[in-house]
Amino acid sequence: MTSRERVRKAFNFEEPDRVPIDLGSTYVSTITVQAYQKLLEHLGLTLPIKLENLAGQTAIIDETILQMFEVDFRAVRPGPPESGEPQPTRDEQGSSYTDEWGILRRMPPDGFYYDLVHSPLTDTDLQRLEDYHFPEPEQISSTSAMAEEARRLATETEYAVVGDFAMLGIFEMAWFLRGLDNFMVDLITDRTFCEYLLDRLVEVKCRLYDRYLKEVGPYLEVVTMGDDISGQRGPLFDPSIYREMIKPRHAALIRFIKQRTPAKLFFHSCGDVTEFIPDFIEIGVDILNPIQVSVMDATRLKAEFGDSLIFWGGCDTQKVLPFGTIREVETEVRRRMDEMAAGGGYVFGQVHEVQPGTPPENILSMFQSALRYGIY
Repeated sequence: MTSRERVRKAFNFEEPDRVPIDLGSTYVSTITVQAYQKLLEHLGLTLPIKLENLAGQTAIIDETILQMFEVDFRAVRPGPPESGEPQPTRDEQGSSYTDEWGILRRMPPDGFYYDLVHSPLTDTDLQRLEDYHFPEPEQISSTSAMAEEARRLATETEYAVVGDFAMLGIFEMAWFLRGLDNFMVDLITDRTFCEYLLDRLVEVKCRLYDRYLKEVGPYLEVVTMGDDISGQRGPLFDPSIYREMIKPRHAALIRFIKQRTPAKLFFHSCGDVTEFIPDFIEIGVDILNPIQVSVMDATRLKAEFGDSLIFWGGCDTQKVLPFGTIREVETEVRRRMDEMAAGGGYVFGQVHEVQPGTPPENILSMFQSALRYGIY
C-alpha cells in the first residue's frame, strides 16, 4: 500500500495496513533545530539544516530522515516574502527582529525561540486601527515555486501532499498585534474593536489562502490552519465568547478554503480543547491536531468523536519524549495506538514540535514503536 493510499483509507475511517505516520509535514509537527542537530549527530549523518520557521526555530526535515522513519506525508510551503526574510540583529539582550506585521520578537542569549516582546497595536483605538497598514500577501510570503513542487509530489511520488501554510490563527494574531492582556479585555469591553480587527485578519488570511490554493489546491490531501484558544486547564476565555465572536470567523475561513481545494481541513489547537470539539466539527474541521494527551483523555475523544473527526498527533512531548526512558516512550506509543487507531481516522505523530533537549534515542524509539504497534 502506498503512503497516499494508506492516508486516504485512514481519512475515510477505514483501517489501512498500518497507521499513517507524520514528522515535519506541518509547522506544528516538526522538530526544533537543536533537537534535529542532535538527532543527525546520533545517526552519524551530515545533512544541511534548513530553517522552517524563524520564530519557532524549527527545521525542515531532510528526505533521508523522512524515508528512514517511513513518514507518509510531504509538505509544500510558500517561500519567504518577496523582500526576503527579516534579518535578526544582536545586542546585549539577544537577537531580535521585527516582522512584516510590526511585531518585535527577541531570542534571549540562552534561549531557543524568538519571544514576543512588542505588539504594534498596544496603544491603538478603533480610529487608529482603521489606519493600520495590514501587510499585503507578497509581504508575507511568495508562491513562485509552490505549483511545481506540489505537482511533482502529487504526480511523481506516492506520498500524501500537505499544504502547510504556517501562520498564526485569527485569535492568536489579534493578541500578538494588540498584546494578550489588552485583547482579552477588549473581548469583554470593546466588541466593535475586536470584530473590526478579527474581520481584517480574516480578510488577509482569505487573500493568502486564495493565492496559495490557486497554485496547489488540486494536488493536496491536507490543508492546514489553526488557532490556540485553550490552555492546559481548558478554554482561555468563556466558550460563549468563542461561539459569538471567533467561531463564525473560523467558519467563514474554512468555507473559503474548502471552496478552493478538496483537501481535508487540518486544524491545530493546543491545550485542552475538548469543550470546543463539537464546534470544530460543526464548522467543517476534518482533522484535529495535536491531541495534547497530557490534558485530554484520548480514549474519550475516540469514543465520542472518532466517527467524525480524524485525530493527528498524540505522543506526549512534555514529559515522556524528553524525559522518559526508551521503554517508556515505547509504552506511550503503544498506548496511543491502542486508544486511537481502531477504525482508522488516526495519524500518529508527536504533540507539537520535538523540543530542545529531547534524546535522539527517544525520537528513534517513538518512530520504531509506531511502525511496530501501528500495524492493523
